[in-house]
Amino acid sequence: MTQTVLVLGPTGRFGSNVALAFEKAGWSVRRFDRKRDTLETSARGVGVIVNGWHPAYPKWDKEVMAMQPQIQRAALANDATVIVPGNVYVFGPITKAPWSQHSPHHATNPLGKIRIAMEQSYRDAGVRTIVLRAGNFLDTHASGNWFDMIFAPSLKKGMLTYPGQQGIDQAWAYLPDLAKAAVLLAQMRDDLATFTDVPFPGYTFSAETLASTISKARGHDVRIKQMAWWPLRLAWPFMADIKYLFEMRYLWDTPHSLDSARFDELLPDFIPTPPVEAMRQATEFVDMPKGHNTNVTVAAA
Repeated sequence: MTQTVLVLGPTGRFGSNVALAFEKAGWSVRRFDRKRDTLETSARGVGVIVNGWHPAYPKWDKEVMAMQPQIQRAALANDATVIVPGNVYVFGPITKAPWSQHSPHHATNPLGKIRIAMEQSYRDAGVRTIVLRAGNFLDTHASGNWFDMIFAPSLKKGMLTYPGQQGIDQAWAYLPDLAKAAVLLAQMRDDLATFTDVPFPGYTFSAETLASTISKARGHDVRIKQMAWWPLRLAWPFMADIKYLFEMRYLWDTPHSLDSARFDELLPDFIPTPPVEAMRQATEFVDMPKGHNTNVTVAAA
């Protein structure tokens, strides 16, 4: 019997990758169109709802919590499981890594507190929920994430522009792998707890290991160039998103990785994409001619 999934935010980074992964696995995929569809109608009969809605940072305060009740009502009405792409914002700078499903959520900054409240709302509503938690995204094309906007533009010149401390670990997730994991967890949802938090281990890179991996993927030396933050501070009054980049800057100076124990327990046969191959895919757009359609979706998850 074909299973059906509703993907909210199907043109975004997470949503588009997940929709393709479910299709490859033989699922019937409904891509939600905000202009045309209603959530109540679109969710009828689905087994899984992927919550890929992700407003731009300046809208988080008003929109993130406001949009969850309608998703939760749709899930409860159809006994559907909601897959939430979790992030590492919830932990804050004082929670020791590696971060696991047991790590306390100590974030005190506004974006982190919103994500804590968002996840808690699913617990409180009794919705069957899978939080698949990941670090920085690596996409297969330029999609408006940190990597393709900050790290990658200088790669043609053999430089990796890096915004944080160079000797500390950071968590990364290759989106096709993350999407594949979402499908596998969806397929075993009946065996999971009502609320299941699954850290996705992905890759753990310092600036040095990231540069080395990119060098191997691209076939040329890559040296690290420290990013200057002062131009962003000058642009702060003119760009609404800038203040949120500074709010989350602490993550680039906070050593962190995601614990693999829970993921390995649930999906012991999962084979991740080798990091060099993932980085090859993630940097291909750098060599494309200017004006090439890279499907950038800055405001989407």
